[in-house]
Amino acid sequence: MASTITAVAREFFAACESGKGWDGCRQYCKAEATFSAQAEPLAGVKTLQQYTEWMKGILTPLPDGRYELKSFATDEERKSVCAYGVFLATHTGPGGPVAPTGKSVRTDYVYVMEFEGDKIKHMTKIWHSGLALKQLGWA
Repeated sequence: MASTITAVAREFFAACESGKGWDGCRQYCKAEATFSAQAEPLAGVKTLQQYTEWMKGILTPLPDGRYELKSFATDEERKSVCAYGVFLATHTGPGGPVAPTGKSVRTDYVYVMEFEGDKIKHMTKIWHSGLALKQLGWA
């Protein structure tokens, strides 16, 4: 049987990746949940609320954005859940740093969700944004 944090992490992941924004994700997170990533497009993003809204916004220039979930693991001792996915999309919508390029991206990423009780208190995104931006013709 899946633990509570595993179930919460799965629900959060699906909501975040499908562009539900903070309204669709807040129930799984502490109100003050923090965020970090060593990726240039996310340099100013410090809260999980900001990140979920960023994900919602990225689906405007990348309207077919979707993910393939490759691995999902819970570390009960450390109260964390890791999700490894591949994000796929094509720049056909308005927005982004340039006019629609018609180029596609296939980029690996990992979320490490840290819990306090049954709510996410911090999430780290591990992602090589530079390669993703080049694939899209944005860099």
